[in-house]
Amino acid sequence: MSKHRLWSPNGYAPYWEEGLETMPRERIREMQLGLLKETISLAYEHSAYYRKSFDGAGVSPASVRTLDDLEKFPFIDKKVLRERQEAAPPYGDMVCVPSDEIVYISASSGSTGVPTASPFTWRDFEEWQDYEARLFWSSGLRPTDTYCHSLQFTMFVGGPDVIGAMKVGALCLWAGAIPSERLLDIFTKWKPSAIWTTPSYAWYLGETAQSQGIDLRTDLAVRKIFVAGEPGGSIPETRRRIEELWGASLFDYYGLSDIFGACAGMCEKREGLHWAEDHILVEVLDQDTGRPVAEGERGELVLTSLKKRARPLIRFRTGDIVSLTTDRCGCGRTHLRLHGIHGRVDDMLIISGLNVFPSDIETFVRKNQDLTGEYRLVVNEEKHLAHLTVEVEHVEGYPGEIEDLTRRVVHDIFKVLGIKPRVKILPPNTLERATHKAKRVMDLRAKP
Repeated sequence: MSKHRLWSPNGYAPYWEEGLETMPRERIREMQLGLLKETISLAYEHSAYYRKSFDGAGVSPASVRTLDDLEKFPFIDKKVLRERQEAAPPYGDMVCVPSDEIVYISASSGSTGVPTASPFTWRDFEEWQDYEARLFWSSGLRPTDTYCHSLQFTMFVGGPDVIGAMKVGALCLWAGAIPSERLLDIFTKWKPSAIWTTPSYAWYLGETAQSQGIDLRTDLAVRKIFVAGEPGGSIPETRRRIEELWGASLFDYYGLSDIFGACAGMCEKREGLHWAEDHILVEVLDQDTGRPVAEGERGELVLTSLKKRARPLIRFRTGDIVSLTTDRCGCGRTHLRLHGIHGRVDDMLIISGLNVFPSDIETFVRKNQDLTGEYRLVVNEEKHLAHLTVEVEHVEGYPGEIEDLTRRVVHDIFKVLGIKPRVKILPPNTLERATHKAKRVMDLRAKP
């Protein structure tokens, strides 16, 4: 690591790579256009799938003259990745390098289907980890920190991101996904100042520590919590409740195995998730028309990798619902920022003709101090209509009337979302706590 990245006359420099991170928007787009042309050419020349797909759509590398020309190219999604992997095992016919150039493979969790492999060349891997270091640095991780990486290492793309923290110079504890009691022992013994997990597990782990008599603020040293894998990290109410529990600052990250680990994350200003625009081209599109939505509006996140050689992804529909801004952040960085992940296309519920995401309900549940913050959405069908029941827990020792609390929760939801769900108030610790990604929706409707 070069010293100019670490030091300024006033101590640690604010940026990992200042020229890149503060680049004017027009120069970012010029850079992306050059990288996009290279990626389209690579895919067309070296992938049997992409050549056939592009030819079928009547496009080729020569079709790319501006970034807007990307709209001419066909979409891909998880279904396509699975099909191509099964058609040409083990990596599929979207791969653009010989197999002996592949040095690492991650695999998706399979939470929404059959796991798919994501291959990396050595250069892919090195560039990925250099970005992770940039992201950690933007979030305030420094060589003086001790960092505990408590994500899975078993083929999970988040596992190697600990190397990015090592590039920063932090002392790194490779804990992985281990039982909570063992993880808390590590926290107690080695006093990490920063950890990475999911929002649900951060909540669960904090409650577990308290049940063991551990004072999170005085017995431990955690001051930064990086989270990913769920929308909660960008929901203000959820972030506030976790921060109050731990006495730490929470930073939301976003990643997916199909490209690489964390692709976006919060800086110290925490005004959205900065995107890796030198690695990935971002589109936010209307789910029905496939056209770009206005800046700040919700749409489906569609990604095109710009540097990955092993298996470039071109117009990959993530299924995640997001919104973004290109305004310069208060930190001085210029790469676009996500306002957070609002939900997934396959988690969206249509209740009384309105689109509802679990994250919409979470906002109200986590804001209400009479509720524990845990919740579950149960959907059933009556007379051909979908009905939503919101299951929540009252806090220990709640002194009020359950009927009054129920009415307040229904009113809060209706006032903003325009729906009146059934609300079921349960005793504390009734709902199952998640130790990885929480499953918030129970759909009891008959499958077609």
